[in-house]
Amino acid sequence: MAAAGGCCRRFCQTAPGWLPTLQFVRHGSKAVTRHWKAMNIMRLKLMAVTEYMPPKPAIPETCIKPRISYVEEENGFVRLLRRQVEQAFLENKMIVVCQYNRVPGNDMILLRHRLRKYNIHAKFFPNEIMQPFLLESKYKNLLPLFVGRNLLLVSPETRAQEMLRVLKSVPQINVLGACVDNTILSKQGFTDYAKLPSMVAAQGNVVGALSLVTSQTSTLLQRGTAHLTSLLDHYVKQQSGATVEAKVQDS
Repeated sequence: MAAAGGCCRRFCQTAPGWLPTLQFVRHGSKAVTRHWKAMNIMRLKLMAVTEYMPPKPAIPETCIKPRISYVEEENGFVRLLRRQVEQAFLENKMIVVCQYNRVPGNDMILLRHRLRKYNIHAKFFPNEIMQPFLLESKYKNLLPLFVGRNLLLVSPETRAQEMLRVLKSVPQINVLGACVDNTILSKQGFTDYAKLPSMVAAQGNVVGALSLVTSQTSTLLQRGTAHLTSLLDHYVKQQSGATVEAKVQDS
C-alpha cells in the first residue's frame, strides 16, 4: 500500500497538473466513548416523585367538546327485512309470537310443511329489526315478547286450533302471545280463542237461535187467537144449548 502511494506521488510530481483518478484515503475507526448504563434506583425514584403532573380541568373534556354523531346509512338487507316485517303485519290476520329453541333441521322442515297445509308460514326476524318497527306501530304491546330468539307464525286466516295441534308435537317452540284481527292476546287468551267454534259454526248457531225465537214468537201470537176462537165456539155452543132448553120449556 505504501509502495503504491509512493509511485503515485512520484508520477504526480513528474506530470504537474494531473490528478489521479483513484486515491486511497484511510479512515480511522470511531471509538465508542459512552456505553449504556443503568440509572441509579434512587435517581429513578427521585425523578418519579418530582415528575410534573398537569392539573386536571374542573370540567371534563367530554363535556366541553361536543359529541360528533355519525349517521350510518342503512344497509340494503336491513331495508328488505323491515319491508318484509311491515308486509307480514299488514297482510296477515293471525300473528303468533313463539319462543324458538334449537330444532333439528329435518324436524323444522317437517314443521314448516305441516303448517303450510293450513296456510301458516314460519318467519324469522332479528330483534334489531322487530323492536324499532314495534315501537313506531300500534303493536308496541308485543315488544316485551321479543327478548331472545323468536319465531313468527303468520297466516291470512285465523287457524288457531290447527296451529296449536301442530305445535304440540314440537316442544321446543312455545307460544308467548298473539295478535288476531288487530287484537293482542296473551298465551292463555290465545288458547281460549282456539277453543271457540269456527265462524261458520257460530253463524249457524246464531241463525238457529234467531229462527227458534221467531217460531216461538209466531206460536205465541197464534196461541191467543186460537184460544179466543175456542172460547167463542164454547160460548156459542152454550148459548145455542140455552135457547134449545128455553124452547123446550115453553112448549
